[in-house]
Amino acid sequence: MGVLNAPADTLAMTRGADHTTELFDLSGKVAMVTGGTRGLGLAMARGFAHAGAEIVVVSRKGDACEEVAAALRAEGAKAAACACHVGHWERLDALVEEVYRDFGRVDVLVNNAGVSPTYGKLTDVSEELFDKVIAVNLKGPFRLAALVGERMAAGDGGSIINVSSTGAVRPTRDIVPYAAAKAGVNAMTVGLAHALGPRVRVNAIMPGPFLTTISRAWDMEMFAERARTFPMRRAGQPEEIAGAALYLASDASTYTTGTILTVDGGAQWSMAGTGEGAPPMIGDR
Repeated sequence: MGVLNAPADTLAMTRGADHTTELFDLSGKVAMVTGGTRGLGLAMARGFAHAGAEIVVVSRKGDACEEVAAALRAEGAKAAACACHVGHWERLDALVEEVYRDFGRVDVLVNNAGVSPTYGKLTDVSEELFDKVIAVNLKGPFRLAALVGERMAAGDGGSIINVSSTGAVRPTRDIVPYAAAKAGVNAMTVGLAHALGPRVRVNAIMPGPFLTTISRAWDMEMFAERARTFPMRRAGQPEEIAGAALYLASDASTYTTGTILTVDGGAQWSMAGTGEGAPPMIGDR
Protein backbone atom coordinates (compact mmCIF):
# COMPACT_ATOMS: atom_id res chain seq x y z
CA MET A 1 0.00 0.00 0.00
CA GLY A 2 1.42 3.38 -0.97
CA VAL A 3 1.80 6.20 1.54
CA LEU A 4 -0.94 8.22 -0.13
CA ASN A 5 -3.41 5.38 0.46
CA ALA A 6 -2.23 4.38 3.92
CA PRO A 7 -4.79 4.68 6.74
CA ALA A 8 -4.31 7.67 9.01
CA ASP A 9 -3.63 5.49 12.05
CA THR A 10 -0.88 3.64 10.17
CA LEU A 11 0.78 6.91 9.23
CA ALA A 12 0.58 8.12 12.81
CA MET A 13 2.36 5.01 14.07
CA THR A 14 5.33 5.70 11.81
CA ARG A 15 6.02 9.06 13.45
CA GLY A 16 8.27 9.62 16.42
CA ALA A 17 6.88 10.11 19.89
CA ASP A 18 7.85 13.77 19.87
CA HIS A 19 6.17 14.53 16.56
CA THR A 20 3.26 16.48 18.04
CA THR A 21 5.59 18.70 20.06
CA GLU A 22 7.78 19.26 17.01
CA LEU A 23 4.79 20.49 15.04
CA PHE A 24 4.61 23.60 17.24
CA ASP A 25 8.35 24.27 17.25
CA LEU A 26 9.31 27.57 15.60
CA SER A 27 13.06 27.23 16.08
CA GLY A 28 14.94 28.84 13.21
CA LYS A 29 11.86 30.75 12.06
CA VAL A 30 11.55 34.53 11.79
CA ALA A 31 8.21 35.97 12.91
CA MET A 32 7.27 39.57 12.15
CA VAL A 33 4.47 40.97 14.35
CA THR A 34 2.93 44.37 13.71
CA GLY A 35 1.39 46.12 16.68
CA GLY A 36 3.63 43.88 18.73
CA THR A 37 4.32 46.18 21.67
CA ARG A 38 1.16 45.62 23.71
CA GLY A 39 -2.08 43.70 24.03
CA LEU A 40 -2.69 40.74 21.76
CA GLY A 41 0.32 41.53 19.57
CA LEU A 42 2.70 41.35 22.50
CA ALA A 43 1.11 38.10 23.70
CA MET A 44 1.56 36.53 20.27
CA ALA A 45 5.14 37.76 19.95
CA ARG A 46 5.98 36.32 23.35
CA GLY A 47 4.29 33.01 22.49
CA PHE A 48 6.29 32.71 19.27
CA ALA A 49 9.50 33.58 21.12
CA HIS A 50 8.89 30.85 23.68
CA ALA A 51 8.39 28.43 20.76
CA GLY A 52 11.86 29.32 19.48
CA ALA A 53 11.19 31.95 16.83
CA GLU A 54 13.24 35.07 16.26
CA ILE A 55 10.86 38.02 16.64
CA VAL A 56 10.72 41.25 14.67
CA VAL A 57 8.57 43.68 16.66
CA VAL A 58 6.92 46.36 14.52
CA SER A 59 5.05 49.38 15.86
CA ARG A 60 4.74 53.11 15.27
CA LYS A 61 6.85 54.03 18.28
CA GLY A 62 10.50 53.06 18.03
CA ASP A 63 11.16 53.31 21.76
CA ALA A 64 8.27 50.94 22.53
CA CYS A 65 9.58 48.47 19.94
CA GLU A 66 13.04 48.57 21.46
CA GLU A 67 11.65 48.11 24.96
CA VAL A 68 9.67 45.01 24.00
CA ALA A 69 12.54 43.54 21.98
CA ALA A 70 14.87 44.04 24.94
CA ALA A 71 12.36 42.38 27.28
CA LEU A 72 12.08 39.38 24.97
CA ARG A 73 15.86 39.10 24.77
CA ALA A 74 16.00 39.18 28.57
CA GLU A 75 13.70 36.15 28.53
CA GLY A 76 16.19 34.33 26.32
CA ALA A 77 14.62 35.03 22.95
CA LYS A 78 16.10 36.53 19.81
CA ALA A 79 14.28 39.75 19.06
CA ALA A 80 14.72 42.98 17.13
CA ALA A 81 12.72 46.18 16.69
CA CYS A 82 11.51 47.99 13.56
CA ALA A 83 9.55 51.22 13.87
CA CYS A 84 6.93 51.72 11.15
CA HIS A 85 3.42 53.10 10.78
CA VAL A 86 1.69 50.33 8.82
CA GLY A 87 -1.04 52.69 7.65
CA HIS A 88 1.47 54.48 5.40
CA TRP A 89 1.64 52.45 2.19
CA GLU A 90 4.88 54.02 0.95
CA ARG A 91 6.77 53.06 4.11
CA LEU A 92 6.00 49.37 3.92
CA ASP A 93 8.33 48.63 1.01
CA ALA A 94 11.24 50.03 3.01
CA LEU A 95 10.16 48.06 6.11
CA VAL A 96 10.12 44.78 4.22
CA GLU A 97 13.45 45.52 2.55
CA GLU A 98 14.99 46.26 5.95
CA VAL A 99 13.69 43.07 7.53
CA TYR A 100 14.84 40.87 4.66
CA ARG A 101 18.22 42.59 4.60
CA ASP A 102 18.75 42.05 8.32
CA PHE A 103 17.13 38.64 8.77
CA GLY A 104 17.16 37.09 5.31
CA ARG A 105 13.62 35.75 5.55
CA VAL A 106 10.19 36.03 7.10
CA ASP A 107 8.45 32.74 7.92
CA VAL A 108 5.50 34.17 9.83
CA LEU A 109 3.80 37.53 9.30
CA VAL A 110 1.19 38.67 11.80
CA ASN A 111 -0.87 41.65 10.66
CA ASN A 112 -2.02 42.67 14.11
CA ALA A 113 -1.75 46.48 14.24
CA GLY A 114 -5.18 48.05 14.48
CA VAL A 115 -7.03 51.17 15.54
CA SER A 116 -10.65 52.01 16.33
CA PRO A 117 -11.10 55.68 17.27
CA THR A 118 -14.21 56.59 19.24
CA TYR A 119 -16.91 58.86 17.86
CA GLY A 120 -20.40 60.06 18.74
CA LYS A 121 -22.92 60.22 15.92
CA LEU A 122 -22.15 58.67 12.56
CA THR A 123 -21.92 62.16 11.09
CA ASP A 124 -19.09 62.85 13.56
CA VAL A 125 -16.95 60.37 11.61
CA SER A 126 -14.65 62.56 9.56
CA GLU A 127 -13.03 61.53 6.31
CA GLU A 128 -9.70 61.66 8.12
CA LEU A 129 -10.90 59.25 10.82
CA PHE A 130 -12.45 56.89 8.27
CA ASP A 131 -9.33 56.86 6.10
CA LYS A 132 -7.10 56.23 9.13
CA VAL A 133 -9.17 53.24 10.22
CA ILE A 134 -9.10 51.73 6.73
CA ALA A 135 -5.40 52.44 6.30
CA VAL A 136 -4.23 50.77 9.51
CA ASN A 137 -6.73 47.91 9.66
CA LEU A 138 -7.03 46.95 5.99
CA LYS A 139 -4.77 48.77 3.55
CA GLY A 140 -1.54 48.19 5.48
CA PRO A 141 -2.19 44.49 6.10
CA PHE A 142 -2.96 43.99 2.41
CA ARG A 143 0.25 45.65 1.30
CA LEU A 144 2.41 43.80 3.82
CA ALA A 145 0.80 40.48 2.93
CA ALA A 146 1.45 41.14 -0.76
CA LEU A 147 5.08 42.16 -0.25
CA VAL A 148 6.00 39.43 2.23
CA GLY A 149 3.69 36.77 0.80
CA GLU A 150 5.18 36.90 -2.68
CA ARG A 151 8.67 36.50 -1.20
CA MET A 152 7.45 33.60 0.91
CA ALA A 153 5.88 31.96 -2.14
CA ALA A 154 9.11 32.31 -4.10
CA GLY A 155 11.13 30.87 -1.20
CA ASP A 156 10.41 28.30 1.46
CA GLY A 157 6.78 29.24 2.01
CA GLY A 158 5.32 30.60 5.23
CA SER A 159 2.28 31.61 7.21
CA ILE A 160 0.40 34.92 7.25
CA ILE A 161 -1.97 35.59 10.15
CA ASN A 162 -4.36 38.52 9.90
CA VAL A 163 -6.03 39.74 13.10
CA SER A 164 -9.69 40.50 12.56
CA SER A 165 -12.43 41.09 15.16
CA THR A 166 -15.84 39.67 15.99
CA GLY A 167 -16.98 43.20 15.16
CA ALA A 168 -16.61 42.11 11.53
CA VAL A 169 -19.59 39.77 11.90
CA ARG A 170 -21.40 41.44 14.83
CA PRO A 171 -20.94 45.17 14.11
CA THR A 172 -22.40 47.70 16.50
CA ARG A 173 -23.15 51.41 16.16
CA ASP A 174 -19.92 52.50 17.84
CA ILE A 175 -17.44 50.66 15.57
CA VAL A 176 -18.91 50.97 12.08
CA PRO A 177 -15.71 51.99 10.18
CA TYR A 178 -13.64 49.49 12.20
CA ALA A 179 -16.17 46.70 11.61
CA ALA A 180 -16.19 47.43 7.89
CA ALA A 181 -12.40 47.29 7.77
CA LYS A 182 -12.29 44.00 9.68
CA ALA A 183 -14.96 42.50 7.43
CA GLY A 184 -12.61 43.43 4.61
CA VAL A 185 -9.79 41.64 6.43
CA ASN A 186 -11.87 38.47 6.54
CA ALA A 187 -12.58 38.62 2.81
CA MET A 188 -8.98 39.54 2.07
CA THR A 189 -7.74 36.53 4.04
CA VAL A 190 -9.65 34.10 1.86
CA GLY A 191 -8.53 35.81 -1.34
CA LEU A 192 -4.89 35.91 -0.27
CA ALA A 193 -4.99 32.22 0.65
CA HIS A 194 -6.03 31.49 -2.93
CA ALA A 195 -3.53 33.90 -4.45
CA LEU A 196 -0.50 32.78 -2.42
CA GLY A 197 -1.20 29.06 -2.08
CA PRO A 198 -0.03 26.39 -1.95
CA ARG A 199 3.30 27.48 -0.43
CA VAL A 200 1.86 30.23 1.77
CA ARG A 201 -0.98 29.69 4.23
CA VAL A 202 -3.13 32.73 5.02
CA ASN A 203 -5.55 32.68 7.94
CA ALA A 204 -7.17 35.12 10.34
CA ILE A 205 -7.83 35.15 14.05
CA MET A 206 -11.10 36.84 14.97
CA PRO A 207 -10.86 37.88 18.66
CA GLY A 208 -13.76 38.93 20.82
CA PRO A 209 -13.49 40.91 24.08
CA PHE A 210 -10.06 40.77 25.69
CA LEU A 211 -8.77 42.57 28.76
CA THR A 212 -6.11 44.72 27.13
CA THR A 213 -5.35 48.43 27.17
CA ILE A 214 -8.68 49.38 25.62
CA SER A 215 -10.65 47.64 28.37
CA ARG A 216 -9.45 50.23 30.89
CA ALA A 217 -12.09 52.55 29.46
CA TRP A 218 -14.92 50.03 29.87
CA ASP A 219 -17.66 50.27 32.46
CA MET A 220 -16.64 46.98 34.07
CA GLU A 221 -19.89 46.55 36.00
CA MET A 222 -21.86 46.84 32.77
CA PHE A 223 -19.43 44.51 31.03
CA ALA A 224 -19.75 41.94 33.82
CA GLU A 225 -23.52 41.92 33.30
CA ARG A 226 -23.07 41.28 29.59
CA ALA A 227 -20.35 38.69 30.14
CA ARG A 228 -22.79 36.56 32.13
CA THR A 229 -24.44 35.72 28.81
CA PHE A 230 -21.17 34.47 27.29
CA PRO A 231 -20.50 30.72 27.41
CA MET A 232 -17.16 31.44 29.15
CA ARG A 233 -18.77 34.14 31.37
CA ARG A 234 -15.76 36.47 31.05
CA ALA A 235 -13.41 38.37 28.77
CA GLY A 236 -10.19 36.82 27.55
CA GLN A 237 -6.70 37.40 28.88
CA PRO A 238 -4.14 38.45 26.23
CA GLU A 239 -2.07 35.28 26.64
CA GLU A 240 -5.14 33.24 25.67
CA ILE A 241 -4.66 34.31 22.06
CA ALA A 242 -1.20 32.73 21.88
CA GLY A 243 -2.34 29.14 21.35
CA ALA A 244 -4.41 29.99 18.28
CA ALA A 245 -1.58 32.09 16.85
CA LEU A 246 1.00 29.37 17.47
CA TYR A 247 -1.21 26.80 15.75
CA LEU A 248 -1.57 28.96 12.65
CA ALA A 249 2.11 29.94 12.61
CA SER A 250 3.49 26.44 12.98
CA ASP A 251 3.54 23.17 11.08
CA ALA A 252 0.57 22.06 13.16
CA SER A 253 -1.62 23.88 10.62
CA THR A 254 -0.10 22.73 7.34
CA TYR A 255 -3.56 21.93 5.93
CA THR A 256 -5.27 25.04 7.27
CA THR A 257 -5.63 28.07 5.02
CA GLY A 258 -8.33 30.60 4.23
CA THR A 259 -9.75 30.04 7.72
CA ILE A 260 -11.22 32.66 10.07
CA LEU A 261 -10.60 31.29 13.57
CA THR A 262 -12.82 32.85 16.23
CA VAL A 263 -11.34 33.24 19.74
CA ASP A 264 -14.00 34.95 21.82
CA GLY A 265 -15.23 32.61 24.54
CA GLY A 266 -18.44 32.25 22.55
CA ALA A 267 -19.27 35.91 23.07
CA GLN A 268 -20.34 36.70 19.50
CA TRP A 269 -23.38 34.44 19.79
CA SER A 270 -24.50 35.96 23.09
CA MET A 271 -23.93 39.67 22.56
CA ALA A 272 -26.85 42.03 22.20
CA GLY A 273 -26.20 45.29 20.41
CA THR A 274 -24.51 47.94 22.49
CA GLY A 275 -26.72 50.27 24.43
CA GLU A 276 -25.97 53.70 25.79
CA GLY A 277 -22.66 53.64 27.64
CA ALA A 278 -21.90 50.00 26.86
CA PRO A 279 -18.26 49.24 26.11
CA PRO A 280 -17.42 48.14 22.55
CA MET A 281 -16.73 44.41 22.44
CA ILE A 282 -13.42 44.60 20.68
CA GLY A 283 -9.91 44.16 21.96
CA ASP A 284 -6.87 46.37 21.66
CA ARG A 285 -4.66 44.86 19.04
